[in-house]
Amino acid sequence: MSRVPLLSDAEIAPNVAEIFERMRKAGGSPPNLYRALGNAPAMLEAWIGLAWPLRHEAKTPRGLRELVIMRVAGLTDAHYEEHHHHRMALEAGVSEAQLADLPRWRDSKRFNERERAVLAMADAVTRGGKLPDVVHEDLKHHFKHGEIVELILTASFYNCVSRTLLALEVPLEG
Repeated sequence: MSRVPLLSDAEIAPNVAEIFERMRKAGGSPPNLYRALGNAPAMLEAWIGLAWPLRHEAKTPRGLRELVIMRVAGLTDAHYEEHHHHRMALEAGVSEAQLADLPRWRDSKRFNERERAVLAMADAVTRGGKLPDVVHEDLKHHFKHGEIVELILTASFYNCVSRTLLALEVPLEG
């Protein structure tokens, strides 16, 4: 049971209704997370202001960002996030075998050097925030400065997502 109401369409503020309508026009439906965040309409708008550009405007490959999201979700036990991004990761080119190997990515042969650099960064951001110099140097070897910012923002934002989901106890849809 969610710690805040999951607002129905009849209960949402007009600006939230606009957000939900944009989602429907894009072929989706508002997830329970957004229905929970709709209790604070300005916060939902701010949330989307970062979430949607990270998803749709970032220059780094979507598959790399989905690996980051899935790794963060696994480290934080955010099953809701894992459920929602599993399909997105597959659609972005991440293999089912890679997803299965995420908990032991350091020992797996399924990840290339770029993926390993991104996963090391996701681990560092999730476990303490500060990047060890070796992780930063590895990122610099594979990515431009703007791409590093995108990847770190992805890891940081999805840590926020996971913690919000867990704190609010947002249930899976259906």
